[in-house]
Amino acid sequence: MGLLSNKISRDDLKPGDHIYSWRNSYTYSHHGIYVGDGKVIHFTRGGGQETRTGAFLDKVEEAIHFTREGVPETRMGTVLGKIEEFVHFTRGGVLEARVGSFLDKITNISIPNHGGGNYPCLICGDQSNLDGVISSCLNCFLSGGNLYLFEYGVSKAIFMANPRGGTCTIATSDPFDEVISRAKFLFQGKGFGHYDLLENNCEGFAIYCKTGLVILSNTKFGSSGQASSVSAALGVLKRCRPAVMVPLTLGTVVSGGVALVGYGTYCFVRMNSDVGVRKDVCKILVEDLVTFYSENNKKST
Repeated sequence: MGLLSNKISRDDLKPGDHIYSWRNSYTYSHHGIYVGDGKVIHFTRGGGQETRTGAFLDKVEEAIHFTREGVPETRMGTVLGKIEEFVHFTRGGVLEARVGSFLDKITNISIPNHGGGNYPCLICGDQSNLDGVISSCLNCFLSGGNLYLFEYGVSKAIFMANPRGGTCTIATSDPFDEVISRAKFLFQGKGFGHYDLLENNCEGFAIYCKTGLVILSNTKFGSSGQASSVSAALGVLKRCRPAVMVPLTLGTVVSGGVALVGYGTYCFVRMNSDVGVRKDVCKILVEDLVTFYSENNKKST
């Protein structure tokens, strides 16, 4: 497995594989379960749905204000100033589907945009406004991107050596027939809760289908490795004030002069958020998943 992604060919695909495709210059990846016969079942945010970006913006804004204290303007002012301006500019439209520039790219990549417009897919039709758990042909799922395989059962050493979230997990996969059964059950109208970019996204859906594991505690970021990377990067940013470390994309940390201990902390925090090592996870039957989400929604209201 490569340190950034595990690219495979279509000939290598097997039913039950957790696959993904990078979108928008490696900004974010869309995940799904290959069920055979050229079909992928995946969890998506429809084009007409609202976008919940408040949690992400809150964390970015909090980290910026914390980091600014005691940091020379020449070292951090320019970069943080631009991000801070972006955060405040974006807040005015945080509940809209199109929030501009950076977040616009992130929030719209989970929409199944292939096959829309004047040239609908001959197999799937126009899926651009569908949301929830859907089934697409492989071409529509990839939307022009490359094909990658999500790795299960990797060692802690390999996991920590991988700087990007959303490519592997320490958790082990269940047999392929159980994986496909979960994916098909959720596709047949049973649902997977409401799509949320950070808390309940396509990667979390695919991980559940592969493992049956659900996080029980009321924490943010769910089981998504990409979303956990955001939390880890922002946490390190708050701890390492002198270092120039700014999370620019989900799962990517661009650093300048950052101490090695900062990167080590980032990897360690990200590993402890992995579904394969967390203690607050439980295996839940797919038939009971709807009840689980319903009860959680009642507790949060």
